[in-house]
Amino acid sequence: MEHFLDWSPYKDAGMGDAYADIPKHGGDFAKAIAVCINSRQCETENKLVMCPSFKVTGNPNLSTGGRVRMLKAALSNDLTQSALNDATLQEAMDLCVACKGCKRECENNVDMPLIKAEYLAQKAKTQGFSFRSKLLAQTPKWLHGSKLFPVAIKLRNKNSFFAKLMEKTVGISASVALPEPVNHAALQTLAQEPKEDKPQVVLFVDTFSRHFEPDVVVAAGQVLRAGGYGFEVVNAPEGEQPLCCGRTYLAQGMIDQARIEVKRLCEALSPYIEAGKTVVGFEASCVLGLRDDAKAFGLGDLVEKVAEQTFLFEEFLSREIRAKRFDIDFASQSGQPKTLVHGHCHQKAVGAMKAMRRVLKAIPDHDFDIIESGCCGMAGSFGIEAEHAEMASQLAEQGLMPTLRENPDARVVANGFSCRSQIRAKKDSRPRHLAILLRDCLKEHV
Repeated sequence: MEHFLDWSPYKDAGMGDAYADIPKHGGDFAKAIAVCINSRQCETENKLVMCPSFKVTGNPNLSTGGRVRMLKAALSNDLTQSALNDATLQEAMDLCVACKGCKRECENNVDMPLIKAEYLAQKAKTQGFSFRSKLLAQTPKWLHGSKLFPVAIKLRNKNSFFAKLMEKTVGISASVALPEPVNHAALQTLAQEPKEDKPQVVLFVDTFSRHFEPDVVVAAGQVLRAGGYGFEVVNAPEGEQPLCCGRTYLAQGMIDQARIEVKRLCEALSPYIEAGKTVVGFEASCVLGLRDDAKAFGLGDLVEKVAEQTFLFEEFLSREIRAKRFDIDFASQSGQPKTLVHGHCHQKAVGAMKAMRRVLKAIPDHDFDIIESGCCGMAGSFGIEAEHAEMASQLAEQGLMPTLRENPDARVVANGFSCRSQIRAKKDSRPRHLAILLRDCLKEHV
């Protein structure tokens, strides 16, 4: 089997272990799967992130271990390619929402989302990619290069006929409003005035922040300046498409295209990294993509160096608060509504909720709670796909939506773009990114 991703870090996994049960086909990819020891921890009742689809259905095939067992069987089959196309296996992999919970919570750190990306790429050898997969994967391209794309989204949202037609022909659920792109001219005019006497950070503006919620980046800039930090925004060379982490391609199994995007981004960041600057991003799935998934593209030290110096916005602020370098005046929130915080699955996967808590505590008299919930159900494009819409709603009811209904007046913070989209779709609410909450709490802004 020729791999699309670099699985060499697993080359010694399970070797000499009589219980490893390494499949006979698949090489290091098979060893990455076989790190699961079948303890079935992922099939127990718990408050962990993994495994969202198992929690809703109770179907053991939809746990990390269940998927591993089926993948092992497929890779032990001499007709491996045919076995990978087995309908039961396809369903199990399809319903993996790539939450990354297993990478953190499984005792052997099975990385099912990355395994799924390789699986999708292998399956596409014989089945190809669907039109919907291509459309979703190329979202960054359409947002940048097509003036009709935003118009089509708005038309589809306003006209039920077009929404139903799109569901029938493309497989995008008619019951879910799609996020609409906005004018992002504010990013072009965002003042970038590096000051030699101020700590410097580099902002990575992901596709979703750029085209759908540029206010997040603008607010972050205001907070950083108020805290005494200068910043720059990393941009693509003139004439090129904006920089992207390749997340949308990787999610659909289009690994070669994802690799191209990661390489472009890392090359653009490299001069800043060499200068010792910190990279700050806003979208958990994009930052985790740079820090973790990108290492599987075989790009070597280029990615390793970027990964070491890349942080989520909340992680960076938490680090600076802990080091007593973050000098900022927030207004007292006494008498203000409670803030409820929903963590993106990937935030939880990298342990960033501790950072969220530390930053939120920096606001005087701030009453906040972090919601005990799993995946919101949107999970990138999962929640807008017609065959997944019902499960996406069920996932949202696993703690998130009941808590929001019980607290109708609460301010809602959700750092994941897909999480905010899901909350807006399920509740008449205006969830915000942490950057916007912090900006709104600045004394100079009140």
